[in-house]
Amino acid sequence: MKAAPVVRGLAAWDDVRQTLVHTGQHYDKNLSDIFFSQLNMPEPDVNLEVGSGSHAAQTAEVMKRFEPEVLERKPDLVLVYGDVNSTVAAALVCSKLFIRVGHVEAGLRSFDRTMPEEVNRIVTDRLADLLFTPSEDGDINLEREGVAANKIFRVGNVMIDSVVRLLPVAMQCPRNGLPERYALVTLHRPSNVDDSASLRSILKSLLEVNEQLEVVFPVHPRTRQRIEQFGIDIGKLHLLDPLPYLEFLSLQNRAAVVITDSGGIQEETTYLGVPCLTLRANTERPVTVSMGTNILVGQDLNLLNSELARILEGKAKKGSIPPLWDGHAGERIAEVLHKQ
Repeated sequence: MKAAPVVRGLAAWDDVRQTLVHTGQHYDKNLSDIFFSQLNMPEPDVNLEVGSGSHAAQTAEVMKRFEPEVLERKPDLVLVYGDVNSTVAAALVCSKLFIRVGHVEAGLRSFDRTMPEEVNRIVTDRLADLLFTPSEDGDINLEREGVAANKIFRVGNVMIDSVVRLLPVAMQCPRNGLPERYALVTLHRPSNVDDSASLRSILKSLLEVNEQLEVVFPVHPRTRQRIEQFGIDIGKLHLLDPLPYLEFLSLQNRAAVVITDSGGIQEETTYLGVPCLTLRANTERPVTVSMGTNILVGQDLNLLNSELARILEGKAKKGSIPPLWDGHAGERIAEVLHKQ
């Protein structure tokens, strides 16, 4: 979702040649391959097929397989996205080979080093030569960390580019027997799903939510594995397999509320104007709280229930769309890159 708008923006320049490298970090068919076709992206020129593993193993494997591609192709610049292990791995490879790095979605901070993504964000931003931020807080964080102002470009949110372009298509997806009103749930962060007591508590609360508002729950492979491993009874929750991008976007837009621990979903719900209750104590996307529809409830299940009650009473938090979240971030990034 983040790369597609930039790929499209760069394609408008005849004198730019792109090579698309898919690390294979996300390898589930519903979490990877289908996204390429739905987002109308070209097939990757290279697939490193890294697969799963520990943070160290996965990061090292991306570095080992990516370096030969860089040495062979000799790019002028490598663009990395977000905060996954592939992001920091590619940035490390390039920095050691003296190849410039651009970081899309730079400057986000949760200030929580227990999140592996926070470490990836910090390291990538220290190595990057061009830092493309989605909102003002990103600029402030980078300047506070000593990044030169001429490296920072506030371009808006590339995730929203994909939402703007594909929402009309997504809304043509059939409801497939889903209820008229429902809560949409996503859950995948290790802090929520890897601990048996934590996962049991969250799922117990979702079962209580389900008594008031039917819960629709596309289950991430990691979460499903933990539910089975811990032998947790999920009762009457409406479980789905992981969904392709368009189908999930339509579910978000139609939901009465989204309950999630995902970063990107906090942004998408803010743009869509859908209430979002985030099962985290902090967020690297504070603009979704200060301006948008997002409320952090952490693992305070009493707070989750009280905020849900407000939503059901028609008293949901009213948000607004942050500046530059207008569907043109990819074009702005492409323009900056073309001038380099």
